[in-house]
Amino acid sequence: MRALYLANRRVTLQHLPEPQPSPGEARIRVRLTGICDTDLHLKAGYMDFEGIPGHEFVGEVVESRHADLVGQRVVGEINAACGTCDFCRRGLGRHCPERTVLGIFGRAGTHAEYITLPDANLHVVPDTVADEEAVFTEPLAAACEVLEQVHIEPGMHVAVVGDGKLGILVARVLALTGCDLHVIGRHAHKLNLLARQGIATEHMSPGEESRLPARWADVVVECSGHPSGFETARRLLKPRGTLVLKSTYRESPSIYLAGLVVDEITVVGSRCGPFEPALRLLSRRLVRVTDLIDEQMGLSARCTGIRTRGTARSVENFARTATLSLPQEAINAAAEGSQGLAWGAAAVTMCPSVPRSPAIVSSPSPPTS
Repeated sequence: MRALYLANRRVTLQHLPEPQPSPGEARIRVRLTGICDTDLHLKAGYMDFEGIPGHEFVGEVVESRHADLVGQRVVGEINAACGTCDFCRRGLGRHCPERTVLGIFGRAGTHAEYITLPDANLHVVPDTVADEEAVFTEPLAAACEVLEQVHIEPGMHVAVVGDGKLGILVARVLALTGCDLHVIGRHAHKLNLLARQGIATEHMSPGEESRLPARWADVVVECSGHPSGFETARRLLKPRGTLVLKSTYRESPSIYLAGLVVDEITVVGSRCGPFEPALRLLSRRLVRVTDLIDEQMGLSARCTGIRTRGTARSVENFARTATLSLPQEAINAAAEGSQGLAWGAAAVTMCPSVPRSPAIVSSPSPPTS
């Protein structure tokens, strides 16, 4: 099979043996796979990853001990747990110490023609949900997790910091609660996606403070992927407010912990989420995702794209960036960490160049897996 292989911070298109499922697992032909910012962090050396990256996908089951799964379109939860430890027995398989994580840790990922996952991780995609929608199930589930962890009522003051893919999806999920929602980001064209559906937005340049009053928010969801987003979130929170932290930072942020104690701030780490609610939102057309897709490419072109993308500073013109050499100053700026891995909201669909090969949908977000 064809697959993108990452080693020594370099991505190559390789022909590899098809993976064989272990007992209790299914073999899945990938139809679409999404590019997450986590992939770029892996390319930059995060976790010293070597292998096939990718964890957002929709595919078709070609082999499983459960005959009713074969031939079904599925999406899959990315944490493959042991099923027997104390965490697993308490329903906390995503925290299983023996788990593998699709395309991130110990398990080959979705930027390939075939993958394997436990049958228990798979969710059948409703016929009413297109592939281009289903491929967003994993990040949409991460957005739904916020409401699994924090109770948000109509009228509560809620801010989302960050306008990447995840920030947009979180905002669209939270908007369904009727809260007084405000989204802060650095990219006007992405904020416009939310403004068009009536969500209040604010463009904030680096070094600026939000125009929202300090201590305005009951809840802030931090999705920026940058330590400055934490500072913005902290400023906005009321005493006894709740900070939902979706970002994982490459750099260690400087945090004034005494302020969290004095203001009695609750900090909630938030990662993966429930797939079934996400699929229901897609099936009922309650959350739109297709406006996050903007271009299609083949898998071989994608190989060039991820090599370039690992040093690119912006994602506004991914198609051109994937095929043209970047100016050296852009490469240098990205290498210095100035938003080098902060992908935008636009997505790129990578189409198969041969029949029945996977396509790749690129949708940027801070790593949350």
